[in-house]
Amino acid sequence: MPRSSSAYFLVGPTASGKTAVAEVLARRTGAYVLSADSMLVYRGMDVGTAKPGPDERAEGRLRGVDVADPDEPFSTGLWLREAARTFDEAEAAGRDVIVAGGTGLYVSALLRGLDEPPAPPEVRAEVEAVAREGGLAALVARAEALCRGAVAAVDVANPRRIMRLLEILLCGGKPPQKRGAAAPPAAAPMAGLEFPPDRLALRIERRAAAMFEGGALRREVERLCAEHPGFAASTAGAGIGYAEALALVRGEIAEKEALERTAARTRRLAKRQRTWWRTQASVEWVRGPEDAGDLERAARDVAAVWKKHGKTPVVLP
Repeated sequence: MPRSSSAYFLVGPTASGKTAVAEVLARRTGAYVLSADSMLVYRGMDVGTAKPGPDERAEGRLRGVDVADPDEPFSTGLWLREAARTFDEAEAAGRDVIVAGGTGLYVSALLRGLDEPPAPPEVRAEVEAVAREGGLAALVARAEALCRGAVAAVDVANPRRIMRLLEILLCGGKPPQKRGAAAPPAAAPMAGLEFPPDRLALRIERRAAAMFEGGALRREVERLCAEHPGFAASTAGAGIGYAEALALVRGEIAEKEALERTAARTRRLAKRQRTWWRTQASVEWVRGPEDAGDLERAARDVAAVWKKHGKTPVVLP
């Protein structure tokens, strides 16, 4: 049976400084930080995800990170189980939970519960076979064959979203656009970090450059391919930065083009995220941290939002 709890939320588009600000507040309060980022779940994917370093992870406050191998399928339902474990640990230790991330699907599931139950293993295996043999085009074609127009409400550039849609359809569920109106926003507004679009674009370009600097991301991808033979064909391998680094390793594009593509895809993601947060959630926005010296100011502003509105209710499996 679903159960209720509550948490402090810090959301916003990619590259807005969410994890860094959450870590400052966690050190101050003793709270656990639950990452709501769909790429931070993968072990060994550190450079391309701008994952917190080993020192931060060793402090023991960060949850929802490094919970799956990069060639292992991972779903919102599995992330919710990680979230439930985090809340159980926090309750036993008498601590709060800070949910920090930009994956709207994760946050929505935590606020409202999953629209559809996880698919049984045999259905997941069938969908994975479609993805492995025919890629994104085959997933889209299969979903459309089952329900014309089903992919219209799904980000077709994200294989994970299409795979989940196909699972739902194969289980007899309804596509997103046929489930009725969206649930109302959570009662207590969340805190969000934002930047003007031009400023965020500059931060994204700098982050992309740092990933490719000195061949760091290329070496990470070469290691991932060696350790996980299925990585190149996995959902994780199609992630922003990783698909471009794979093309670089194969000699299909030059490093400059890989960097430019990564930055462009990240900007498009940030735009979608901003739209999602503004239309699907109740958020009070504060200015993100300009640099490391501005983290304390941003943390104070976020803490003020939390003090004003209190915790946000969540639904746990």
